Amino acid sequence: MDINELKNIIKDEDRIFFGSQIPEEYLADTFGRFRTEADALVFPLSTEEVSSILKFAHEHKIPVTPRGAGTNLVGSTVTLDKGIIVDMSKMNNILEIDEETMTATVEAGILLCDFQEYLKNGNTGLFYPPDPGEKASSIGGNIATNAGGMRAVKYGVTRDYVRGLEVVKADGTVLTLGSKNVKDASGLSLKHLFIGSEGTLGIITKCILKLVPAPVYSLSVLVPFKNLEDGISNVLRILKSNTDPTAVEFVERNVIELGEKFCNLKYPCPEAGSYIILTFDGNESSVRENAERVKNITLEHGAMDYIILDDPKLLEDVWKVRGCLVKAVDAVSKQEPVDIVVPINKITDIMAFVNKLSAETKMKMIGFGHAGDGNVHLCVLREDRDEETWDRELHENMDILYSKAYKLGGLTSGEHGIGISKQRYFLKGSNPANIEMMNEIKDALDPLHILNNKKVYMK
Repeated sequence: MDINELKNIIKDEDRIFFGSQIPEEYLADTFGRFRTEADALVFPLSTEEVSSILKFAHEHKIPVTPRGAGTNLVGSTVTLDKGIIVDMSKMNNILEIDEETMTATVEAGILLCDFQEYLKNGNTGLFYPPDPGEKASSIGGNIATNAGGMRAVKYGVTRDYVRGLEVVKADGTVLTLGSKNVKDASGLSLKHLFIGSEGTLGIITKCILKLVPAPVYSLSVLVPFKNLEDGISNVLRILKSNTDPTAVEFVERNVIELGEKFCNLKYPCPEAGSYIILTFDGNESSVRENAERVKNITLEHGAMDYIILDDPKLLEDVWKVRGCLVKAVDAVSKQEPVDIVVPINKITDIMAFVNKLSAETKMKMIGFGHAGDGNVHLCVLREDRDEETWDRELHENMDILYSKAYKLGGLTSGEHGIGISKQRYFLKGSNPANIEMMNEIKDALDPLHILNNKKVYMK
């Protein structure tokens, strides 16, 4: 087998690279933790090219690693056994905005930010709600990891907005799954197999996405508390109050301090121990009414203040600091990103455990996240540990942390996926029968295991 035969499929020299020609950024994850090698990197422009590449790989039993914008945090897009990297970033067209069915059909490589900006400027009055933290991620990657984000508490996650998919199987077969129809009780819902599959079952090429009417008004509020426990207890009251918040974020003061330093900005009420950040959207009268009701609830139950972010500069600064927290941590230390999810009434429990574990082990763990859906984000810092010590202590402490999360009814990942960095914890904390079924599905759809092999659920 000659890997150069790929030139018969990808004829443009600027869309195919071999071996040492491959730029380094395509051989590593976002944080540079995993650095690997590949035999070829290809940039298809059509479903037909993707199909031909996979037929070639299947015939010659060559490993294939699908890749979108390369923003994945768990190693899903890095190679393990060399092979071919199929980068979908040049398949980035918006094929249709169907205002009558309130759907959009797009290619998998389009960036989330570009798609949302197109809708905003298109005067359609339509809106794509999924809002993962990395706006420069691809839609196909969002679907492959079932990405979440801040707006999940009101609008749901990526899975809730996928009406249909075009997917290429490992042998090159092209599947059309789902449709523009709102309802579908016609056999197995095959599209859901590929949502969250992290490129292990097929390569997504096109997506039919549900759109909703765009809200006409939005308001954000910053609520400081003396400690995280007071803040989280108010989150549960807010969620039960029928005030329909769009986003409910929590962050501790020590984390905000890192963000302030990184962005050279200051947060209001610096004497607080934690903050809850809320957003409401809809029509202005209902938004302001709901915000007022939440104001009464929180001030009656320990809030130090209730700061309506109606000053554009303050609004921008508050969300800018919140949005830069991972980068702020990365600026001071190598880190391991964690996105455990627990039942919403267990956030205080898991954060108390995190702080206790951090103090006992001297391994700094920076916590923040989506209080409205129980998704806790942690940045676990390496600091001055050498590579061997870091690797050993990280795994020891993460084993303890994930074990606690499982006991609280939690799961390994809320939105980043499993990839390779969380695989050991996912396998350890999952029902063996579930893992066996996942592998049976893998064997059925990709019997040669050429697609993202040895990742996620595979031992």
